[in-house]
This record gives sequence, C-alpha cells and structure tokens, in this order.
Amino acid sequence: MPNRIFQTMVFSVLLICFSLNAAPRLEKSGDCTVLVSPKRIVPGQAIRVLVASEKPNTQATLKAVGPSGSLAMLGQQQGGGPPYWWTAEFVAKGEGTYRVWLEHENSCLIEKSFSIDKKTRILKPSSFIWQTEHSWTRQFENLYAAWIERLFLNKEEGRSWDFLHHVLRDSEGNFLHNHLGLNEDGTLILDPDCADNPFFFRAYFAWKLGLPYGHHICDWGNAQRAPRCGQWFSNHALRKERQEDIEAFQSFVRTIKNNIHSGSARTGFSDNNTDLYPLPLQREELRPGSIFADPYGHTLMIVRWIPQRGDKSGQLLAVDAQPDGTIGIRRFWKGQFLFVTNRVIGEPGFKAFRPIGQENGQLRILTNQEIADSQDYGNFSLHQQHMSPQEFYDSMDRLINPRPLDPITVFRELHDAVQERLQARARAVANGEKYMIETNFEVIPMPSGARIFQTSGPWEDYSTPARDMRLLIALDVLTDFPNKVMRNPEAFANPASKKLEDLKIELENLHRIWAEEITITYTRSNSLPHSLTLTNILNRGEKLEMAYNPNDGVEVRWGAAEGSEEFSSCKRRAPVAQRQRMESYRRWFKNRIFPIR
Repeated sequence: MPNRIFQTMVFSVLLICFSLNAAPRLEKSGDCTVLVSPKRIVPGQAIRVLVASEKPNTQATLKAVGPSGSLAMLGQQQGGGPPYWWTAEFVAKGEGTYRVWLEHENSCLIEKSFSIDKKTRILKPSSFIWQTEHSWTRQFENLYAAWIERLFLNKEEGRSWDFLHHVLRDSEGNFLHNHLGLNEDGTLILDPDCADNPFFFRAYFAWKLGLPYGHHICDWGNAQRAPRCGQWFSNHALRKERQEDIEAFQSFVRTIKNNIHSGSARTGFSDNNTDLYPLPLQREELRPGSIFADPYGHTLMIVRWIPQRGDKSGQLLAVDAQPDGTIGIRRFWKGQFLFVTNRVIGEPGFKAFRPIGQENGQLRILTNQEIADSQDYGNFSLHQQHMSPQEFYDSMDRLINPRPLDPITVFRELHDAVQERLQARARAVANGEKYMIETNFEVIPMPSGARIFQTSGPWEDYSTPARDMRLLIALDVLTDFPNKVMRNPEAFANPASKKLEDLKIELENLHRIWAEEITITYTRSNSLPHSLTLTNILNRGEKLEMAYNPNDGVEVRWGAAEGSEEFSSCKRRAPVAQRQRMESYRRWFKNRIFPIR
C-alpha cells in the first residue's frame, strides 16, 4: 500500500499484517488488519480497537500502552471466521503516543501507533457526499465482515428492531458508533426495506471509513431477461451548498431508498454493469455482509455463522428488513431462503458487493474478470447458475452442518423456525391493523396481478402476500420432514437399531405434541386476545391463501371461519372487487408459485 495513503489518515487506520522484522505483505492468506476508532481520540475517551485476520490465532489477545505505560483492557471479544476478529477497548489517559497490538504466543501479529492530543483540527469539508480515501481491498472486506458480525453478536434468531438506526445506535455492538465524532449516530434516520437494507449497511460503513460506495438504477427485467442497470450514483456526487456531513449522508441514503428495488439484486451473473456479483457456495466466501437474493423479490444479508457442535446443529443467520422498516434476524432454511432458477426473473443466489476502486480521482467498479483475477478477491463464480434447488439446499446443508444430524433435533428446530415466522407475521398483521385504525379504516388500494407482491405505498407496507406465500411454503417443509427423512436417510444420524418406519412414526407423534405447544396470540377487533396453536394454523392453510389484505379485519387475516365465535368480532371486510381478484389469484398460493411480472 503506498505510503501517501498512510499520511492522509488520522486514527482510522488500515495496516497490512506484518511481523516485527518483515515488510508489509498484500497476500490474501494470513493477512491481518487493525482499525482504531473513533477517528479523533481525546484524553479520557475510550479507544476502540478491531483486528481482522484470515487466520484464527485463537489464543491471541489485544494489548495497548500509552505515555504512562500499559493500559487496562476494558473487555475483549472475538469471533469469526473467516475472517477472524478481535475487539477491545482501552481508555486514553492523556496526551502522547499510544501503541496497540495483537499478541499471540509472545509474538506481535500486528501493531499500530498513534498520537492523542487536545488540539482542535479543522477539516476542510468535502464537496462530495464524502471524500474517498481508499479503495476496497480484501483487508477492508475483512473489516466490513467483522464489523457486521460483531454488530449482531449474541443476538439470536427472531430478534427484531423497529428500524436500522436502532441497531446502529447500540454503542456496545456498533464498533463504528459515532466514529466520525459528529454524534452522527444520534441523529441518522435509516429505514430501509429488504432490498435497500444491504446497501444501507455498505454505504454506512463506507462513509465512516472513507471508502467508495456506488449503486445503479436498474430496471425490473422480465421473463426473457434479467434486470439491467443504467445510471450509477456514488459518494462522489456533489453535495448541496453548505450541506453538513450528516445531512449530506442522510440525503444520500434517501437516494438509495428511491433507486434500489428487488431487481437490483437479481441481475445476471455474467453482467459486469451491476452492483453485485455471484459467489461460490464455499464457507470461506459466504462471509458476513454477503447477500442472498431470492427469486421472488426478498433480500437478506449474512451476519453470522454458528458452527455445529456436538449434537447441536449449526446455523447461518441473516438479517432482513420489512416494508414497515422492521429489521429481523433469520435462520437459513428452505422455508426462509427460497431458491429456484427456473421460470424466474433474473438470477438469484448468494452475491457480494462489486469492489470499487479509485484511479486518478475517478471511481470505477471492477469487472467480473478483474474480480476473478484479483489476489484480493478471486471469488467470482457461476457455481449457482442454473443450479437445481435440491443441489443448492444440499450444498448449503453440508456447509452449515458437515456431520449428519439427529433428525429429531432438526425437526424440533424446524418447529422453532416456523414459530419465529408466525411471530413475525403476527407483528406485521398488528402493524397493518394499527395503520387502519389510525387512518379511520380508509380503504387501501389493491394493485392488480403480480404487483400485489411488489409495489409501493401502504399496500407494500401493510399487506402480506409475499410473507404469507413464504409461510405456506415453510409449513409445507415442516409437514413434509418425516417423508424427507424416509427419502434421504443417509443425510441424518439414525441409530442402527431404529427402523426408518418407526422413526417416521416417532417424528409424526412429536409433531402432534409440538404443534399444540407452539402458539401465537393476536388481538381481535373487540380488543380481546386470541391464541392459536400451530395445529390451528395448519388446519387453516386454505384460509391463509386469502389472508393478506389489510382491508380485511384481523380475524379474516388469521383465517377465522365465518360463523365462528372468533369471527363474530370482525367488523370489516375488503371491498367485494378486491376479494374477487384475490380469489382469482388464489391459484398462485395454492400452487406455491410466485407469478412472473
């Protein structure tokens, strides 16, 4: 890395891993990176240190010294990988020179020296949204992945937040909290939907560290071709005159929200003019920050791998956003991550953000061939192209759980995952009911045809056709599991003494018990709570094929039978014309097939 880059940096510093007597190396394998935050540290303030590495070095620890000697570590965390990472905090006790380093078996793996003083530095404001100081490299990608994993560390499946800025305002979890020293995280409003969500994360990280960011305006594509992209927006757009840094970034993320849609992530694998490129299905490449674009318009972002241990299955966790702004943690399974390549628009699957470099002051995205040839990346892959769903899910199952699993444990976890989906739907339906009450039950216009799944406005925010379709698919996966074990017994650990037929009966009996134990509660139109078991939900499958319209009363949305006591409190129905159209669309839900726009 050229020395002139080092000279432009104050405290947000990227270094390549080096030994005490070796020159810096840019090798992909074994490189470390250290980042010190905040950008300007003053005496008495916490010094946050993050190190990311390609190697585990499991017994490594962070240390620091200041002008008065060793600094007490306030706490260390580590995780990954790859990448593997360590974070710790120290307190800056006074002015002078400080040094932080990662130590392993009495050897320094990486170190960073910096100075702290009380002088006020007046930085010349950029005419851009923010100034680009670096280009994306493997080292910055490692920091990005480490930052995301730490942000969601110890947060389990089902955890949710009302908006993304609530996640980022957690000063304990967000390593870059107020990194710029502008109290920026106290004022930013970030409310992406599922398509925008990964782009918001990427832009936020790039803004904090002076990295380039850009996105295209893409069309939706059609049955004959994948979405195509045109105009490109980057952080080198000119900000408005006298616009402050936070205001400029806030305006820019609104541009992201206006420009990005689900087609942006389903662009063609071989297309160079895109924001994302396809990854191989390999554990070392599916890192936190990687994106999953499903074929029907939903987008998730990997945040954490939980390895398989003993009889506990592994997990791949991701976050998504809903149209109402809610951010939630989801587990990888067939009921959540839909994958099919036949009769869909575009090319779905796992993808990464295309690297952006800077040449002579101009930003430029790398082509697929440049990514494939890069020592920093080298991970462009057409592995997922035309892959069958069975091959995809089998490949992912082997990554998440390399050893055969106990089928009873897997079945229990499937029930838990369905329960999480039901709870998420309960929140979505409650949000829709709250909106209807606030608007005095003003009828929400219903789009026609396939646009019921992807549109804008209140219908997009408060209807649930796409979520209900995924719920129905999830229920199918759950109830089919005993048959799956029979079809593919070698994928599961099964005592030799137990016959497959007996195992199937045991699974079916357990399902009957668990389905009665799993419940959700919703508030009826008369303000009284009403509980439903999973058994109830399964018996209402046909009703749930037409339960997505927020103009219907909440009882209808939970499949209550007309004439029942539960239905008696229902005070409204969707307009007749809307219900007639819903009846004609019912075949999509019955066949579990999203229509092609």
